[in-house]
Amino acid sequence: MASIVYTVQKTDFLKGEGSLTGDAIKVLLLTSSYTPSAAHDEYQDVSSYEVSGTGYTSGGQALGSKTRTKDDTNDEAYFDSTADLTWSGSTITARYAVLYYTGGDLAQQLICCIDFGSDQSSSNGDFTIQWNSSGILALT
Repeated sequence: MASIVYTVQKTDFLKGEGSLTGDAIKVLLLTSSYTPSAAHDEYQDVSSYEVSGTGYTSGGQALGSKTRTKDDTNDEAYFDSTADLTWSGSTITARYAVLYYTGGDLAQQLICCIDFGSDQSSSNGDFTIQWNSSGILALT
């Protein structure tokens, strides 16, 4: 689950702007030099911490198969992706994944940051993000 939901995204939730399932979203990977801050707003605020290496393209990868689920029993709502992300044949090290909008009125705006808990690496292999079974974001 997300470690940080950026404040700009929280504000847009309240304004009813943006569509997590309808708008284009990408996931970029950041190094451990990044210090997560809910005050960051746009891709440019984090881009200097983006990983680089074989098999990784600047700007990250599109997030597909986005879903939202309403749980009336527990009064919760979830945003998720049923598709894991893989950077094949990559040699990279990342500590964080950041979701951000890539189209529409909110283009380049940050959504959330996921802390892997420690550096995760691939060496001429697959770097895969398998989303938490409870979703990417939860409103509880």
